[in-house]
Amino acid sequence: MDWGMANRLAQLMQPDGHALFLPVDHGYFQGPTRKLEEPGKTIQPLLPFADGLFITRGALRSCVDPARTKPIILRVSGGTSMVGKDLANEGIITSMEEAIRLNASAVGISVFVGSEYEKESLLNLAKLVDEGERYGIPVMAITAVGKELEKRDARYLALASRIAAELGARVVKTYWCENFEKVTRGCHVPIVIAGGPQTDNERDVFDFVYDGMQKGAIGVNLGRNIWQNDYPVAMIKAVQAIIHKKADAEKAQEIFDNEKAKSSSKNS
Repeated sequence: MDWGMANRLAQLMQPDGHALFLPVDHGYFQGPTRKLEEPGKTIQPLLPFADGLFITRGALRSCVDPARTKPIILRVSGGTSMVGKDLANEGIITSMEEAIRLNASAVGISVFVGSEYEKESLLNLAKLVDEGERYGIPVMAITAVGKELEKRDARYLALASRIAAELGARVVKTYWCENFEKVTRGCHVPIVIAGGPQTDNERDVFDFVYDGMQKGAIGVNLGRNIWQNDYPVAMIKAVQAIIHKKADAEKAQEIFDNEKAKSSSKNS
């Protein structure tokens, strides 16, 4: 691996080989998402506990202090919205030269395996990998499912993740599912777990993150399940404990409850 590529990956993955990425790119297709209406305010208290920030170029420039940030994963696919006809019809919206100007440690792109636009999204990934390898910038492929949440099973996610790895992605972001070991076993590059819509309670998050780590994931890329929580700092501290401190779900819940109590007492 070229030094530049290895260096950028090392910025994102900590010495223990694990990573906690904080995605705040949702506005590129959802607009002003709840609790992400002002990205700068959402990001600021959470940055100390994240290993990388997944964000669009527009939000990066306007909402992140260049003197106080973490390694950047730049969202470079888009062109569709929640009100449009098909979320899968994405293109590449940010050039690799722009990623270099913004000092990105990696770029991220969605692929929509099994959709009407499967071929186009996979060719977008292949083209981006060509450019990333030329400049030493790793590509993270996201196994997106659009609005079809029923696709989140091991057979589908293993297929999509393996294809992304075969096309040259250095990291794959995919959803946790039952029998998650089938997904990680079939993918020869690191996998980080996506969060998706906010869960009903914190323990559900701790359970799937812990299970995913036990079954081969190297970390997470969690957004809404952290910053849409009423106690986001407590949430990210608890998740960080699973990722980097070998905490189980029960210990993470204890950390969350303690941090929540501290926050509540300060605000009372």
